[in-house]
Parts: sequence; structure tokens; C-alpha cells
Amino acid sequence: MEIDYSNIKVIGFDADDTLWVNETYFREAEEKFADLLENYETKNKIDQELFKMEMKNLELYGYGIKGFMLSMVESAMDISNNKVSKATIWEILNLGKKMISHPVELLDGVEEVLQKLSGKYRLIVLTKGDLLDQERKLERSGLSKYFHHVEVLSDKKEENYKNLLDHLEIKVEEFLMIGNSLKSDVLPIVNIGAKAVHIPFHTTWKHEEVPVAEQTNNHLTLSAILDILKYLNN
Repeated sequence: MEIDYSNIKVIGFDADDTLWVNETYFREAEEKFADLLENYETKNKIDQELFKMEMKNLELYGYGIKGFMLSMVESAMDISNNKVSKATIWEILNLGKKMISHPVELLDGVEEVLQKLSGKYRLIVLTKGDLLDQERKLERSGLSKYFHHVEVLSDKKEENYKNLLDHLEIKVEEFLMIGNSLKSDVLPIVNIGAKAVHIPFHTTWKHEEVPVAEQTNNHLTLSAILDILKYLNN
């Protein structure tokens, strides 16, 4: 399906796993968490229980590393029947701290794309997660100079996008969202009448997966962010 981008004036970029690596570090932390609790359960069971705890706590803590840390601690207590040692709890907390302090690793082609598009379009960041952590990552990335606005949302549902576009006085038909998540960056955007580009990341959090029956083809899917220049930088 041919999609016309000629009327686009504002481009929104997701941050985690669109501009820089993120989910990979969560998977690594989960592996180490399972290793810490291997005396209590199997790795598969530990992974399942941690995910359940994250989902249980999502409304309370929101998205991001800090909520993930708290869910790991609570899961460790549940899985061990409150027998987990203080030393292990400290190791779990340190897993989260290392994630927070991890250097920002830009994905290939990101800065080149932003350089070329920033002169023609108004660029904004629309991401989920912890405000402080996302602001910190953006600063470390060296990319903040390319963006007119940065918004850290509590969630990325249709209503969140509608309210933000209205607040920023952006017309739906002039907006394009680029991100790695069908659930958060593509489907809600298409449903409100804007355009979206999906650039899948090799690792997807289970919570962001979308059943095949709910997927659509009314958006562009690219294998790399550099490919967007074929459609926008004319």
C-alpha cells in the first residue's frame, strides 16, 4: 500500500529501542535475576513470575527501570517465600542501578536521520518510562539538539496521543509517529487518523506484543531507521 507523506510537518520518535538500545538490558537483567534465585525455582518459572509481578504493579509504578527494580525485589520475596537474603536483595537493586547508569547506545543511523530531517520537519520525542531516567538518557545521547519537544507519557493509548497533539497544536493529518512497538507507537496512532512507521527491534517485551489478528497493514514497516529517508527526505 502506497502511503503519502507529503503533508507531514511533525514527526514523533519513540525513544527506547527506536533511538537507542533499551530492551536488551532488561533481558540481561532478567537473566541475572533468575541466576540469583536459581535455588528456589526454575529459570522459566522465575521469568513467568517476574512478568506477572510487573503487570500487577504497572498501574502503581508505571513503566521504567525503577518499577522493574521494585517488581524484582517483590518477586524475589514471593518466589523464596521471604527467605531471600539481604545480600541478594542488594544485588537485585544493583542490577537496576547498573541499568540506570548504563551508557546510551544509539541505534545505527539514528543521528544521520535526525540531522537530515530536522531542517525540514518539527521533530519531537514521545516516549514512556520514568521521567528522570528518560531525560537523563536523552541528555547522554547527545540528540536533544534535534528535538523541539520531549514528552514522557504515562502510557501510549489513543487518548494520550489525542490530548498531546491537541496540547501541542499539531494537526492529526500532519503528524507521523516512528517507533518499534506496534502496540504503543503504531496502532493507536493509525486509529486516531495519523500516520505511523514501524521499525521492529530484535527484542520485544512480552507486554508490547500484538496478536497477528490485531495487526494491520495501513502503516509502513522498515528494517532500519535510515530507510525512512527514502520516503521523507525528498
